[in-house]
Amino acid sequence: MMTMVKEIKPRLIAWEITGACNLRCKHCRGSSTEIPDPNELSTDEAFCLIDEIADFASPILILSGGEPLMRDDVYEIARYGVDKGLRVVLATNGTPVTRDVAERLKDAGISRISVSIDGADSVTHDAFRGMPGAFDGAMRGISEIRKAGISLQINTTVSKENIDQIPKILDLSTELGADALHIFLLVPTGRGREEDEIPPAEYERILNWFYDQRDKVGLQLKATCAPHYFRIMRERAKEEGITVTAETHGFEAMTKGCLAGTGFCFISRTGGVYPCGYLPVLAGNIRETSFKEIWTHAKVFLDLRDAGKLKGKCGICEYKRVCGGCRARAYAATGDYLAEEPYCIYQPRTRR
Repeated sequence: MMTMVKEIKPRLIAWEITGACNLRCKHCRGSSTEIPDPNELSTDEAFCLIDEIADFASPILILSGGEPLMRDDVYEIARYGVDKGLRVVLATNGTPVTRDVAERLKDAGISRISVSIDGADSVTHDAFRGMPGAFDGAMRGISEIRKAGISLQINTTVSKENIDQIPKILDLSTELGADALHIFLLVPTGRGREEDEIPPAEYERILNWFYDQRDKVGLQLKATCAPHYFRIMRERAKEEGITVTAETHGFEAMTKGCLAGTGFCFISRTGGVYPCGYLPVLAGNIRETSFKEIWTHAKVFLDLRDAGKLKGKCGICEYKRVCGGCRARAYAATGDYLAEEPYCIYQPRTRR
C-alpha cells in the first residue's frame, strides 16, 4: 500500500524585490548600494512569480530589499499580490515613508509594515545604519505609517554594538504604538561580520530576558534567526510547570526555530530561490524553473526538511525538531548547512 507524503508548503516568503537602498547598514545581508541591479525581475516577471506562488500556496509575502520603496512599481506588485489572495507585508528602513507613500501602501493593501530600528537613539541607530539622520527619518516614517492605520512592526538586529539597548528598544516600540517587536540575532552574511556577533553566553542571556518580557508588554514578541529560543521557551515552561501550547504561548507554540526550507524561503532580486536570505545555497531560479518545482524538489530544501540529517550535537539533540539550530550560521562557520549550530551552548542529554 502506497504511503502518502504530506505536502509541505511555504508559510512565509521574503522577496528581495530590489537590491537598491538609500542607507549603508553595517550588517546588510545583501551589501546593498543605491544602484539597482540591472538584472532585477521586471514587473511582468514579478506578476508571473506571484501567480506561481498563489497557485501553489497562501504564504505571507514579505516585500523586502535593499529598500523596497526604491522600486517605483512596489505599489503595483503589492496590489497584484493582495488581489491574488496573499497577505502582503513590507519591510523598510522607514526613511522613504512620507504621508503620500504611506497612503499609497495602504491603498495597495499592505497589511503590515516593519521598520528596522537598531538603536534607541540617533547616535546608535545612525552608526548602525551608516547614515546621519536615519533615526529621525525612521521616526517620521513610523509616524506616517501609524497615521495611515497600517499595522507597525519593529525589527531589530542584535549585535555587540546595540546589545545593551535592546530593553530601551522594547520600551521605544511600545511608545511608538507598534504591534510587534521582532529581534534578529546577527548572522555573518554580506556586510555582517562574525566579530559583530554577540558571544554565545550573551545569546542565551538575551533570549531568556526576551522570554521574560512576553507577559509584561502589550505587543507581540518574536525571536528570529534565534532558533535556541524555542528550546529556551520549553525549558522555562517546564520550570514553570506548564506545557507549551497555543493557549499558553500563542503562535510560537505552533512554529519552530529555523524555518529555512521548511516553512520559509527567500527569493532574490534576480529570481534566485534560497532557504533563507542568510543561507547562500541556491535551490534554483524562477526564470528557469517554476517556484513550485524548486520548493518541492530542490536538494537543499529536502535536506533541511529531514532533521535526521543534522550533524554534531544538533543531530542528537532532543530539541532538534523544535529548534534545529541556525542553518545559516552553521554554513557560515563550516560550509556545511547541516553542521551543528556553532553559537549554541546547550549540551544534549545524551552527551551530558
